[in-house]
Amino acid sequence: MTTNTLSAPLYGDTEVATPLEIVAPRALYEAGFSTRPPKTRNQSFSRPSGVRLPCGGRRLTKTEEEESIIINRFARSTYPKRKSVRRSGATPPDGRIVAMRYWWVNQNQTYAQEISGGYLWSPKRKANGERNAFYESMREIAPGDIVFSFRDTRVAALGIARSYCYESPKPTEFGSVGGNWGAIGWKVEVAFRELANQVRPKDHIGELRALLPGKYSPLRPTGDGLQSVYLTEISATFASALYRLIGNEANQVADAGRVIERPDRLSLPPEPTLEEWERRIESSIQADRHLDETERRALILARRGQGLFRANVQSIERACRVTKVERREHLIASHIKPWRDSANDERLSSENGLLLTPTIDHLFDKGFISFEGDGELIVSPVADRTSLHRMGVPVDQRVTVGAFSEGQRKFLDYHRDNILRLWQRPRG
Repeated sequence: MTTNTLSAPLYGDTEVATPLEIVAPRALYEAGFSTRPPKTRNQSFSRPSGVRLPCGGRRLTKTEEEESIIINRFARSTYPKRKSVRRSGATPPDGRIVAMRYWWVNQNQTYAQEISGGYLWSPKRKANGERNAFYESMREIAPGDIVFSFRDTRVAALGIARSYCYESPKPTEFGSVGGNWGAIGWKVEVAFRELANQVRPKDHIGELRALLPGKYSPLRPTGDGLQSVYLTEISATFASALYRLIGNEANQVADAGRVIERPDRLSLPPEPTLEEWERRIESSIQADRHLDETERRALILARRGQGLFRANVQSIERACRVTKVERREHLIASHIKPWRDSANDERLSSENGLLLTPTIDHLFDKGFISFEGDGELIVSPVADRTSLHRMGVPVDQRVTVGAFSEGQRKFLDYHRDNILRLWQRPRG
């Protein structure tokens, strides 16, 4: 399996045995999240019925025995005891797996689209521009987390997060739903499984009431849903009570989540909507008759860090802020506020850019690092310290990269608020 060294190593140690790389698809299939059986190198896989027996009970190949050992190691009930750790810090460099978290999503309006599409989507802000604590929760989900989907008074589906959140346009399949939502929001890839036993929490509120979160509860004390809540974290204790009420289906999801958690840190799904989104913007620029040919060319080249935008950035930046590399041929003109989010004047602004080496540009563009206005380097809690160190990012000391102009500081505010991954703020 070929790994892109610019995207994969951020989620853990890159030297992993081959069988582990294909555990997640098999675990998802066996737990009912996929209708297409994964194939081993030498054998096809028959979907098991009843108990989970690889290949329908036939003799295992050597490859399947290796996979089965790994699945059992990660998914059985004797899974190594771990404290429930919030992901408020970076992934431990020694490769320990941080405990999964549990989320509750109220999906009445968009249930059908999100379940069938395999994702969660929310706006970034309220219609009035203010923050929404439940939209901000999207930025804290990580691969392997479990999502309880609530619809029409029942827990209707369970999901396993397959990605961190990323910027994405509002799904076209939403149609007229959420007419006041912003056009750009947060998206998380989730493998959902609709439940046969759809539990109605109101019927069990006597047991569940004491387990409801003290703040941002998804349910009223009566057991009725709160539609003002989109996505909120619930405790492992609350999740365990729901597992018990749902039954074996929930246990299969939990097992698959444990198996998925580590492999998905190594092989996250792509973000296809970003490329499509930017191509559409390019097309609209090409079609804009209010711009002359020179302006259109400059704006399109700016998307790739070239042309007038690069010249403007080079007029105020001399070297990569992190690695100190000065040779222009080794530097990329990187937008602080992404090209796709910017107005035309911002796409060409010298203050909306930094000169960065390719690896640092990747980290900054994907939100694994950012900068405070005073120049202090910020490392996202989800980024792997060892990998960043190998990529030239000092992670074991406080780093200041130099002063920014007032205009750069405004663009950096946007980057921290909208691009930096899992930048946790006090809610309220």
